[in-house]
Amino acid sequence: MRVGFLHSLIRKDEKHLLKELKQRGVEPVRIDDRRQVFDLHDVEDDYDVVIERCINHSRALYALKLLNDSGVRTVNTYEVANVCGSKLLTTAALIKAGVPTPRCFTAFSSESALEAMERLGYPCVVKPATGSWGRLLAKVNDREAAEAVLEHKQVLGSYHHSIFYIQEYIEKQGRDIRSFVVGDECIAAIYRNSGHWITNTARGGVASNCPVTPELGDISLAAAQAVGGGVVAVDLFETDDGLTVNEVNYTMEFKNSIDVTGVNIPAKVVEYALEVGER
Repeated sequence: MRVGFLHSLIRKDEKHLLKELKQRGVEPVRIDDRRQVFDLHDVEDDYDVVIERCINHSRALYALKLLNDSGVRTVNTYEVANVCGSKLLTTAALIKAGVPTPRCFTAFSSESALEAMERLGYPCVVKPATGSWGRLLAKVNDREAAEAVLEHKQVLGSYHHSIFYIQEYIEKQGRDIRSFVVGDECIAAIYRNSGHWITNTARGGVASNCPVTPELGDISLAAAQAVGGGVVAVDLFETDDGLTVNEVNYTMEFKNSIDVTGVNIPAKVVEYALEVGER
């Protein structure tokens, strides 16, 4: 089997995956997105499967599009990356599939964004439509704070600051849940604990094991299927009405979750990718 490994930097997560591939006698072809040149008229298609591990969303998205259009199977697909790479598209997909998710508004100007916040109520959370690792999130507690945040975004002026994604604030009581879905199975989950309202492990959140209950397994699979399936991490909040899905991530990081869950997550990912390559 010829396996491609599309990557940027080789971080701990990628080292785990490469180790698992080697243990199965597979020597992947490394495709460094910083050096790769694609001939759009003749995209190399001599791969059974390509595992995508880019850091940059745009590079991942365009590379997956070219590979998929040339007939190469990838984990994950372009469609999944496109939906998960946008919080707006992810939320729309979850709502369409009937998966519980926090109430959300989008707006395209500062004036309409302020109106949306007033309608949603304070506190609320303003996020960039595209982003990761808990960056550029703002908890807005009142109208004055809303006006300040919107002014900053207007001055920053980039495309990403002109699309306003405004989400209901959920009181997390110091933790949220990240579950890991591979194919048709929720293989593991962690609590992310933090004294800060942003609980991402990239921002200092501490991981601990979270049992995969039937409720958690079912909603995680439903969320994964809503965005197109594959290998994804699902971020969830606990509420009085049950679990609700915050986001779905398509290039999931798992290095902090292997030991605490006792699940060999990279082995599960590699097994799934090789199965995709055999189809």
